[in-house]
Amino acid sequence: MTQYLRNVWYVAAWDTEVPVGKILARTILGERIAIFRDETGKVSALFDRCPHRFAPLSMGKVVGGCVQCPYHGLEFRGDGSCNRNPHGNGQIPKAAQVRSYSMVERWSALWIWMGDPSKADAELIPEFKSLDPEKRWVGKDYLLAKAEYQLETDNILDLSHIEYLHPGTLGSDAVKQSQSEVKQDGDTVYSLRLTRNEQLMPSLAQRYGIAEEQLVDRWLDTRWNAPAVMELWVGVAPAGSADPRAVGKQVPFAHLFTPETATTAHYWFATSYPKRMGEEGRVRAESDIKYLREPFEREDLPMLEAQQQSLGDSDFWSLKPILLPGDAAAVRTRRVLDALIKAEQEAKAAEEVRA
Repeated sequence: MTQYLRNVWYVAAWDTEVPVGKILARTILGERIAIFRDETGKVSALFDRCPHRFAPLSMGKVVGGCVQCPYHGLEFRGDGSCNRNPHGNGQIPKAAQVRSYSMVERWSALWIWMGDPSKADAELIPEFKSLDPEKRWVGKDYLLAKAEYQLETDNILDLSHIEYLHPGTLGSDAVKQSQSEVKQDGDTVYSLRLTRNEQLMPSLAQRYGIAEEQLVDRWLDTRWNAPAVMELWVGVAPAGSADPRAVGKQVPFAHLFTPETATTAHYWFATSYPKRMGEEGRVRAESDIKYLREPFEREDLPMLEAQQQSLGDSDFWSLKPILLPGDAAAVRTRRVLDALIKAEQEAKAAEEVRA
């Protein structure tokens, strides 16, 4: 059985995926969940199964701040308690309780806590100021990948693949010569990649406002937080700068992954521009995401899904993968995540013994 890190915040949806009065059905870590927003705008999440005849609550509707079961009309509050039984004398059965999940709306996303409710601290949500809808125009999209989430993490942290997988959009012949560095601060891992004297693909150069023949130094710097959320800064500067990052311009991208099941994953991706840019910033954010969806959906996803089929039910490390220099960051994050899961399981076992 797949082991997940539980006491951590996972992305459950973009904020716009759950409008007022609507219910979103989503499977997270193998658990079916009904996410809804009441008339005040508050977001709640319940296990997607009525305790009466096990109908999916997500097929129901939001009534007075509660989810009404579509089968017999029982109504459940955001905390999972039954608010109304429309049958007989209206007495509510003691067992009429649904599991609820802590939810936080932050950084343009809805975050869900899948572990011990008493440990759900909103301050543990990683910082994504680049996704602050108050200060930035956020362009965002979503894909469902038929591949496990750690393969998705590997894909973002080892961007040496863009030369071969995205030759007409994101890659170039210079990528394999990139200078790369991996840093770690606590449980946060950074992958820093710099390519010198690179000639971008024409479509990408145009988006940066660069002449097709101009050589640039391009960096792709990624921050990873467990279990699988990443902020990627992509920047360019005229080739030959002593410190390209100090003189160039960069744009942020978010890559947020949450396991749906052991072999499928939710993928939210985004970029943003400052609101001080006005309408131009909004248009660019939406245009960039539309541009990126093409290689993500038509090139990354088919490769990741083919990898998953090749892996089957095998453990990743049991197949003894060979390692290349570009794998350093992905390997580091796998080790960190494995250690966090192990520590969490040991702590839980110790608590059960004390109990």
